[in-house]
Amino acid sequence: MKLFILFLQNITNSLNLNMKTIQQAVTSIINKTPFIEEALYDKLINVSSLARMIKPEVERLLRKEIKEGAIMMAINRLSPSSVLRVRKNVRKIALASGDFIVRSDLIDCTFKNSTSLLKNITQLLTDLGESTDNFFTISQGVYETNIVASSNLKDKIEKHFEEEVKLWFLEDLASVTIKLPKTNLEQSGIYYFILKQLAWADIAVQEVISTTHEMTIVVKEVDINEAFAILMDMKLKN
Repeated sequence: MKLFILFLQNITNSLNLNMKTIQQAVTSIINKTPFIEEALYDKLINVSSLARMIKPEVERLLRKEIKEGAIMMAINRLSPSSVLRVRKNVRKIALASGDFIVRSDLIDCTFKNSTSLLKNITQLLTDLGESTDNFFTISQGVYETNIVASSNLKDKIEKHFEEEVKLWFLEDLASVTIKLPKTNLEQSGIYYFILKQLAWADIAVQEVISTTHEMTIVVKEVDINEAFAILMDMKLKN
């Protein structure tokens, strides 16, 4: 009986696969790549070239040859409603209360997690005392711990972590901290909306540090002016 049920399930799955339409296949492929979806909406992509590019993937999903013209028609029928909805909500929320704080002359250190690391972090925090003049953040991952701090703290960090395994160190960095409204927790795509603008400007983001209502983007100092200008432009257009 079980074998018969499994046989029926396999037939059903096969039929469902064959019933998948070109439109469904194209939509599935495009939705996996938000950059393409938005560029299509903004008419920045040649539909014919895109159809030619995704044709092998469409044929793989449908398990048969598909004409390029049919794929083009499916692309042209894509509904931009989801893109428009996300854009509208994100633009309204992402930078609505966006106070920007820029800090320069930062360093970025990453250490391998160890049994002694937590003790050294505690000692470093004690050494820093109640000073509020310096920029200092710690992010602990599963295998490594990252510190982004003002460069004048370099000696203290090296003193407390001299026996730890340093995985990464970079100087001449700067950051922009964006204050987000409480409603950001209910809207998907906020980080993507912000980081996308920097990616399109070919600005390499070194670190992203976030708390519940703050997002800090760390870039090289040579890129900070352009990064800040992009964020300000987004705010003014909001």
